[in-house]
Amino acid sequence: MNESEIGPMQPPRRRGRASYRQDLKAIDRAVGGRVRQRRIMMGLSQTALADSVSLTFQQVQKYESGANRISASRLYEFGDVLSVPISYFFDGLSESEGDQVSVVIPEANALLQDFRNLVNKRETLEFIRAYYKIGDPELRKQLVELVKQAAGDD
Repeated sequence: MNESEIGPMQPPRRRGRASYRQDLKAIDRAVGGRVRQRRIMMGLSQTALADSVSLTFQQVQKYESGANRISASRLYEFGDVLSVPISYFFDGLSESEGDQVSVVIPEANALLQDFRNLVNKRETLEFIRAYYKIGDPELRKQLVELVKQAAGDD
């Protein structure tokens, strides 16, 4: 094919500054959300996390909400305190945008969104954390069966 068959070649579109900033804010919110999720999973308060990295709890709030961007060195500190690699904070982000990676199948998207909503609840994270503190695998198995029965999910 030559240019006359497909039309004139267009230079790649540059994204506007506002769009770029929105993408950065989306990334900041996603990374902050991962910090929050891990902090809760570890059973730490904002104050405890803040104290461990010499911050105020208000600054941790700003990081977790995405109001303030977290520097690389601060992410390293958070990763150390929260026992995760820095990459953990970026899990679920696409390479080109700050949006969450989406699945093509609409039903899968709905299930993924339901899962995200469920996992981001404090109650869920506290339950998971407590469950994994149970050292006896047989007791954990019995607990799962009990919860299934209570939920009517045989």
